[in-house]
Amino acid sequence: MKLTFKKDNLLNGINIVLKAVSSKTTMPILECILMDASSDVIKLTANDMELGIETTVEGDILERGKIALDAKLFSEIIRKLSGGESPITIISDDKYATTITCESSVFHIQGKDGEEFAYLPYIEKDNYISLSQFTLKEVIRQTLFSISVNDSNKMMTGELFQVSGYELKVVSLDGHRMAIRKIALKDQYDDIKVIVPGKTLSEISKILNGDNDSEVLIFFSQNHILFEFDSTVVVSRLIEGEYFRIEQMLSSDYETKVTINRREFLDNIDRAAILIRENDKKPIILNVLDNVMQMKMNSSFGTMNSEASIRKMGKDIMIGFNPKFLMDALRIIDDEEVDIYMMNPKSPCFIKDQGENYIYLILPVNFNAASI
Repeated sequence: MKLTFKKDNLLNGINIVLKAVSSKTTMPILECILMDASSDVIKLTANDMELGIETTVEGDILERGKIALDAKLFSEIIRKLSGGESPITIISDDKYATTITCESSVFHIQGKDGEEFAYLPYIEKDNYISLSQFTLKEVIRQTLFSISVNDSNKMMTGELFQVSGYELKVVSLDGHRMAIRKIALKDQYDDIKVIVPGKTLSEISKILNGDNDSEVLIFFSQNHILFEFDSTVVVSRLIEGEYFRIEQMLSSDYETKVTINRREFLDNIDRAAILIRENDKKPIILNVLDNVMQMKMNSSFGTMNSEASIRKMGKDIMIGFNPKFLMDALRIIDDEEVDIYMMNPKSPCFIKDQGENYIYLILPVNFNAASI
């Protein structure tokens, strides 16, 4: 095999597939990137058996072939080579000895047989939806923060993707909060309900260019989901099982509705959070009165008090929250004002818009009224 590349093209392809290289495996081949130039295009592939990424790289094929190269070593070599217009040449022989050359730099490394590489699973392309890269990147950003990083409950480490007619609903929760986003689709699709690993969505969001005019096709099978965009394909295993019955967690009842400027609310909480450390469980206390919300933080480092103007419907209420959970939700809402719905100090509060295109549920925190 003999190939030549511009550095930027090759490095961009390597950076895309690196996200699917296995870091903990007993199979050395999974620590490799497959370079396949056996056809008229050059493809790079990585696959850790849960997540697989394949991307096409622009380059010249002087002799066809395929080789699996250690991902860490290969990426570091290419990253350190000279940039500019100088081409990178990669040659491998029938014993998988590989030479990488750029200007006066020459590396000799040992590759592996590309035929041993675990190819991406084949997915039937019957069941699918289409949306823009911008929309998918945004919906991931607006929901991923509320998945659980703890593997003790597998369902909470993924997100529900539910398609019904002209709508995609994406749901994530971690036991303390829940995020729901509803996306209007241009076409009508069959009903679909799958659970996508959070790791997959996190890595995809890093690859997407976020262009509103660029399309993503998402294909669904019984055990896998496939994302196809630009010159890249991402295949992931789905999380098996039945997702939580989120309808039972949602309620339209409330005793208090507060409308507040989102930026002002967020800034006040952010300032209060200065007084807490990572392991500190101190809540921010919200005291909702007519036309004003009083906010108080009391920790071992000190206290903070502030106020913000509000519009209130219903009863006065004093309620406590983990400040991080409030900030996470407020940061990804684009509206100038937000509506907050509360029932009592022990029931979940909801931050949602009129059309319920987004819903954020946050459980309150118990606090000792005497200590504030």
